[in-house]
Amino acid sequence: MKKSHPAGFLSVLRPRSFLSMAMTGCLLLVASPVSAKVYNAESMTLPNGMQVVVIPNHRAPVVSHMVWYKVGAADEPQGDGVSGAAHFLEHLMFKGSRAIASGDFSKIIRSWGGEDNAFTSWDYTAYFQSVAKDKLPNVMALEADRMINLALPPQEIEFERQVIIEERRMRTDNDPQALFSEQMRAMLFASTNYAVPIIGWHDEMPKLNRDHVLHYYKTWYTPKNAILVISGDVTLRDVQPLAEKYYGIIPSHDVPPHVRPVTPDFPSPVTLRFESDKLRQPVFLKAWRAPSYIMNRKEALALDILMETLSGGSSTELYQSLVVREKTATDISLSFEGEARGEGSIWLSAVPAPHVTLEKLQQAIDRKLGQLVASGLSAEAFRKAKIRMIDSENYARDSVMGPAMVVGQSLAYGLTLDDIETRPEQIDAVTLEEANAVLKKYLNPAVPEHLPVVGFLVPADAQKQEAK
Repeated sequence: MKKSHPAGFLSVLRPRSFLSMAMTGCLLLVASPVSAKVYNAESMTLPNGMQVVVIPNHRAPVVSHMVWYKVGAADEPQGDGVSGAAHFLEHLMFKGSRAIASGDFSKIIRSWGGEDNAFTSWDYTAYFQSVAKDKLPNVMALEADRMINLALPPQEIEFERQVIIEERRMRTDNDPQALFSEQMRAMLFASTNYAVPIIGWHDEMPKLNRDHVLHYYKTWYTPKNAILVISGDVTLRDVQPLAEKYYGIIPSHDVPPHVRPVTPDFPSPVTLRFESDKLRQPVFLKAWRAPSYIMNRKEALALDILMETLSGGSSTELYQSLVVREKTATDISLSFEGEARGEGSIWLSAVPAPHVTLEKLQQAIDRKLGQLVASGLSAEAFRKAKIRMIDSENYARDSVMGPAMVVGQSLAYGLTLDDIETRPEQIDAVTLEEANAVLKKYLNPAVPEHLPVVGFLVPADAQKQEAK
């Protein structure tokens, strides 16, 4: 992001990730209707190929304006010894155009009482502003200007390169769990650009120069590769003439294909071990490759529901079994990252209870997963998980920014508006048998579809004690 860069696996999380936890206590009785569209979004495409999506919300005279580029860190050139251009460009988009001086973009937005920021992922990059409705034309003018007139002055390149290097140092290099997760991801997606951190590798970032960023900008930042999403107190009828005026006049061009190779399967299990004197407690990590929504939508949706069933709060089976009853862990979570243009992934993280080794915790987790594969999910737990997910999808539309985030992200990595609007229906249609099938296929500790990467993250003093 312009001011902060997340160290997690994706830059943007669907609102259901936090809404489901916040609303769990009051959403178990009955699910919301699943037949209506979630956002009632309106859409059009400008002659230059830019998609325009409007999500009406007339509760207050405000709007969230977002431009999503269908390009991210995974689209950077591979093998040239330089990484981080996508994220670097995101920073430099705030450093001036032919009309706007460096730093003035955000100052102008703040002078209107608004806020702005940006973020980069492996598959997309997004820029957003939240302002009063009457400032929408002004925001469009500013964003359209930097889509085509970015200045990239040499002095800003030099300065901002040091900013992102420091950002990496603070958020990744000084955080053992972030650093270890980065290493695990590099192994999980070996030989593909999903293995490269969004911010770039530490030893490659200093090589970033103006030519790298300018080539990336000219190649990918074009209306045909962008989506305008506006949520708030407007309709498509209000937005269309403004979009035509500010974005419709920008020349467009085709972009290269998005290359997303599949990672070859490991010939044998992979285990990584990392020790750090900055770590206070050990952590067990396990990651599997899995299909994304683009690769296999049916399995991806079943995996999403499986994660919610097993790990969607402290009342779910994994937590109750390993934390409450067996007391082998103090915390455990399981998540699915399926919102990608290429492969997705499943991540398990657990903290062992005092005096429980990481190896013992791993055995307990594998034993529990094996039991679940053999017995199948509880029908009642599965039903409740679907209710939580459906309700959190519907509650997501209550904010102004939330819908723009969900719709923009989903469109940017390759879903359609219909896919997004009918998600509650799709969740409702998934059967217990389908969820059990992906459980057996991807999380079976005996014969998984793809061998996992296992990680032991250990405090340095604990490592020394074990050696004794």
